[in-house]
Amino acid sequence: MITCIGIACSPRRGGNTSLLLEQALTGAAQGGARTELITLSDYNFRPCQGCNACSKDGECILKDDMQQIYQRLLAADRLILAAPIFSMHLNAQAKALIDRSQRFWSTKFALKRRVIQDAASRPYRAGMFLSVCGTAFPDMFDCATKVVRYYFNMLEMRYAGGHFYWQIDEKGAIRNHPTAFQEVLEAGLRLVSE
Repeated sequence: MITCIGIACSPRRGGNTSLLLEQALTGAAQGGARTELITLSDYNFRPCQGCNACSKDGECILKDDMQQIYQRLLAADRLILAAPIFSMHLNAQAKALIDRSQRFWSTKFALKRRVIQDAASRPYRAGMFLSVCGTAFPDMFDCATKVVRYYFNMLEMRYAGGHFYWQIDEKGAIRNHPTAFQEVLEAGLRLVSE
């Protein structure tokens, strides 16, 4: 059975990206996947210290709640990252998650080892990105998408695309979007069915 993990990065519980993520996970479950929702604000972890200790053995020396998230990231066959755009980029919580995943970059690029040791005996790995922004600027998701694509590559996951929604700002505003929930439901199903 495929394991699909969703990470809600918004600091706002029940926010727009979290609502989209829950719908996408419903689609993944309908596709037969075992799903799990991680609400990042429930976890206590420090930002990356830039110490480069992980370049020695691929492990982070900070022992905090990020250790639990590492294990889930390694166990996931599919990952749905849901993060709003704050100040023209990924919100701080999403960026902290990515920065603290430097240990995987070190494993893959500095130590030249596989991040997923048993990859040959597992389903292929893929990830999807869900996001909203409060403005109508057409290129609003470009920078965040590039970072997320690199993040999935670091985790040895194929980027399976994203779903982005402009002018969604107030809490719950995504509920008024005419197609968003159906789109992400179908995307979650596709993610685990390919």
